[in-house]
Amino acid sequence: MKIKHILAVLSLLTGLFTYSQNDEKKTTTHEFELELEGEYRYFYDDALFEEQEDHFPSLAIRPEYSVTWNKGYESINFKGFLRVDVDDERTHWDIRELYYQKAKNNWELSLGLKKVYWGVAESNHLTDIINQTDAVETFDGEEKLGQPMAQFTWITDKFGTFDFFYLPYHRKRTFAGEKGRLRFPVVIDKDDLNYESSAQEWHQDFAFRWKHYFDIVDIGLSHFYGTGREPLFSFDTQGNINAFYPVIHQTGLELQITHDAFLWKLESIYRNADAQDFFALVAGLEYTFSNIDGNGLDIGLLGEYLYDERDELALNALQNDVFFGSRIAFNDTQDTSFLIGGITDLESSSTIFSLEASRRFGSSWTAEIEARIFSDIEENELILSNFKDDSFFRLSISKYF
Repeated sequence: MKIKHILAVLSLLTGLFTYSQNDEKKTTTHEFELELEGEYRYFYDDALFEEQEDHFPSLAIRPEYSVTWNKGYESINFKGFLRVDVDDERTHWDIRELYYQKAKNNWELSLGLKKVYWGVAESNHLTDIINQTDAVETFDGEEKLGQPMAQFTWITDKFGTFDFFYLPYHRKRTFAGEKGRLRFPVVIDKDDLNYESSAQEWHQDFAFRWKHYFDIVDIGLSHFYGTGREPLFSFDTQGNINAFYPVIHQTGLELQITHDAFLWKLESIYRNADAQDFFALVAGLEYTFSNIDGNGLDIGLLGEYLYDERDELALNALQNDVFFGSRIAFNDTQDTSFLIGGITDLESSSTIFSLEASRRFGSSWTAEIEARIFSDIEENELILSNFKDDSFFRLSISKYF
């Protein structure tokens, strides 16, 4: 995001804060947190492309600050991010959140840069479309960039919660650089990707979401209109990549049923654009064995089916696959947990295995381990075939202040 855009947001938030403070004398509460992280990623197979490296040490800083006043009904919230990495494209900074929020009775208003999460599935978050993916930060797409927005939330007892979004600015996805892994044969510069709309990144986007619950059923319905967060890729006969950001309509459904130890989950979307229409879904369940042997150990078993009409052109490469896994939580004072799983293609031998684990040490240290293994990736997988030699191991240690 350009500096002038950030300064505009800061100016707006400062004005709102000053106005609120002058309205009447209020007690303010300030909170500040800082996370310093050292990370090491190791890709143990020989690189598919000559320029790529195997070892990627990096450092990251995540500051957080909030100021709250008016008995907690008004606040300004900030989350920053900076990473320095061997891959120049992965060396980046971002304002994850910087927004003013006001709550009153049964409504909330947020103005600024913010992160919003939608979805219930484990393996793929189809409906989560508000924020752009920080594609160089994580492989699984969990990290998001801050999105400029105005969000109005109306909360009712009988009819559920209604969220309205105005999104005035689009942020492009960043891809790995020349030295980086998990990239295509041609290094993609985000500035080379064009827009379908003549307004480019200033196309005015809108979104709506309704969520409610009925006994054991939680449901969410959403619709997004604007510039898509995923670029639309096409490949010519020479293997060159053409990509642009289309204007889309996307309607989404989230459904979760909680019955005893079972969680039944469904996410589905229908996306419409001039260049491409498709339907996709994730459906599955999670069963948890709780407090095994009375020592607090929880073991969850997960299974999901993934379908995407785009077939091999799906950017996430999940078009007709099955996810299986287990979530293990020790519920100890160190908050030790594991997530082990794999995604396998039902039409080929392509499989991705994954491991995520974390544990606290003392009161201010956390260690995380992540592994992704690409196994028997077939050449007809247009996306995954570029990553077939990019299995990696990641270790990170964080200190909190």
